[in-house]
Formats: sequence, structure tokens, C-alpha cells
Amino acid sequence: MKSTEERQRPRASVAELMRSVTRITLESRRLTNDVLAGAYLSVFRGTGVEFDDVREYAEGDDPRSVDWNVTARVGRPFIKRFTDERDLSVVFLLDVSRSMDGGFGAWSTRETAARIMACLGLSAVRHHDKTGLIAYADDVVHQVAPKKGTNQVLRLVRDALALPSQPTRAVSATALLRAARTLPRHAIIFLISDFLQGCPGPALAEAQRRHDVIAVRLLMPELAPPARGLMHCVDPVSGRTVLMDWSDARVRMQHAALMAERRHAVQRDFRHARTDLIEVAVPREPHRATILRPLLHFFHQRALRGAAR
Repeated sequence: MKSTEERQRPRASVAELMRSVTRITLESRRLTNDVLAGAYLSVFRGTGVEFDDVREYAEGDDPRSVDWNVTARVGRPFIKRFTDERDLSVVFLLDVSRSMDGGFGAWSTRETAARIMACLGLSAVRHHDKTGLIAYADDVVHQVAPKKGTNQVLRLVRDALALPSQPTRAVSATALLRAARTLPRHAIIFLISDFLQGCPGPALAEAQRRHDVIAVRLLMPELAPPARGLMHCVDPVSGRTVLMDWSDARVRMQHAALMAERRHAVQRDFRHARTDLIEVAVPREPHRATILRPLLHFFHQRALRGAAR
């Protein structure tokens, strides 16, 4: 397990950072190429359709698609083909408060967030969508305007890993209001945080009036305490340290009740706000299913809702 001191050490060198970016994007590209990109396309359609070309009619084609002008000219039936008119921007609102550096597992919470961004960003790139970033703590600290291309995704992953942690509590409302007021209409927003401060409330409603907002909550291994032993627990913002005795059944029970109450409150608040919530557990051991399974579940549920409408 990694100690608090290790988590608070200075950020990696540029060479180490770029090795991490390369490793994350290679891992994520495999996930994207396998299954994720198709699921992404099935849920996030373009803003309309545009004419592509014509092809010869085949049995089972919709007769309403017949291009009668070409059919009359050639003497056999042809149909029109259309493609999505895609002008979509995928923007990540990333919590960079100090609590996002936690995690006893294989990756920190922030490193897990970078992997999620890489998977979704590469899926967007495959379908010619733009990607951007708004990083925040108690205020917006960094913004990258949406652009197309793989290099843009690499930049976002690098920034997600390299941005300094902010010694303040995260206020998601600040980033949502910035997104609501500055992004092109109908962007797809992934709000990525541990949500230790709860659901952002009214700012979420304002952002949702203009954009498609999806919350991604990262669940740290610390939410489930160790089976026994003494541990110094540090508040990442205040620096206050408390000695916890996990061998005490009462301490474990109180901690479990508090964590369950907070998790249910976040789920309830996002549900009332009609905002999709993806929960991703920060893994104790690196495994690609940790990222892939909750994302695919989200896309599957979205596709089912779309088919039901």
C-alpha cells in the first residue's frame, strides 16, 4: 500500500509523466478498439444527418430511401445514404482537489480519472468529435478548449496527471457554471470527481439545460477500511490527522454507516437531478475491466432508454 507521504510527494519528472501518458493511452486504445467506440457511437449521435452518396437498392432496404432521380436516370433502383452530421464536443470537468490524490490501490484516484478520460476521449476521436478539459477545485484552475485529434487527447491525459493538486475542497458548481456559459451548445460533459462534497445542485440544472451532463464518481479503496490495525488518517485539505483503530468493531461500523449514507445521498441527488451517474471503483490491482465494465454498463443503459423512447 502507498502511504500518505508517497501520495504527497512532488509530481513526476517530464520523462516519467510522458511514459505514464503513453502507457495509459496505449491501454485505453485497446479498450476503445475492442468494444467501447461502438457503444459510444450508439449513444452519442450527431446533431443531424447529411447526405453521403447513393448505392444500388438491395432487398430489405427502406423504399423511402430510394433516390428517384438517379433511379430514373440509370434505369434500376438506387437509395440515398446518409451519415451523422457530427459537431459534438466531449468535455471533461476534472476535480483536481487534493482528495483526488488518494487511493491505496494500483492507481490513485486521479490516475484512474486519467484512464477514464483516455478511453472516452479516444472513442470521441474515432468519430471525429472534439475533446476539451476544465479542471477545478474551489474554482476553475485550467481550461483547454475543445479540439479534434489524438494529440488533443494526449494533452488532456497529460494535464490530468500533471496539474498540481489544489489544497481546497472541490466545488463542482464552479466548473459546471463555466461550462454552461462558455462551451458550444449541447456539449457532452463528463463531471469526474470523488464527490466528497456531494452533488453540485442548482449549477447542475443550469449546465443540463444546455448540455448533456454525466457524473463519474470515483470510489476510493479507503471507503472500505482494512480489517484491523491502527492507521493515521489524514484529511487531504486541512491536513488534520486522526488515529483510527480499525480493530474496534464500533469504529468500523460507524465508518461503514457514514460511507453508505454519503454514497446513497450522492446517488439520490443525481437521480433527482435526472443526471446519469457512473460509479468507478479505484482498483487495488490494475485490471482493465475496472474501467471498461462501468462505462459499458452506462452505454448499455443509455441505449436501452433511447430504444424505449
